Amino acid sequence: QVQLVESGGGLVQAGGSLRLSCAASRQRFSNYAMAWFRQPPGQEREFVAAISGSGSSTYYADSVKGRFTISRDNAKNTVYLQMNSLKPEDTAIYYCAARRGITAMKDYEYAYWGQGTQVTVSS
Repeated sequence: QVQLVESGGGLVQAGGSLRLSCAASRQRFSNYAMAWFRQPPGQEREFVAAISGSGSSTYYADSVKGRFTISRDNAKNTVYLQMNSLKPEDTAIYYCAARRGITAMKDYEYAYWGQGTQVTVSS
């Protein structure tokens, strides 16, 4: 079992920045690919970014490419999502997810999920 706890959400003006963190309970954290998904109000959950266990490979949704950066610190069992140049359409609940093995970009491929953290971007 992997327990994930997100933090760092909040209210920010358009153009601003936030950094989300996701702390994992599991030892051998590097065995797990990690990802961020988000669910905007009234919409389905969508992929945001993913990172391999070693951190050497990263993947992004086109909508956030160039603005968001995913990273991880395996010594701290933590994955981060740095969000810059935020837009109102980035408003959503952001979820951290983990899966053992290779990186994936579909939510059904992730077995472990955090409780989510709200990000609200005002115009």
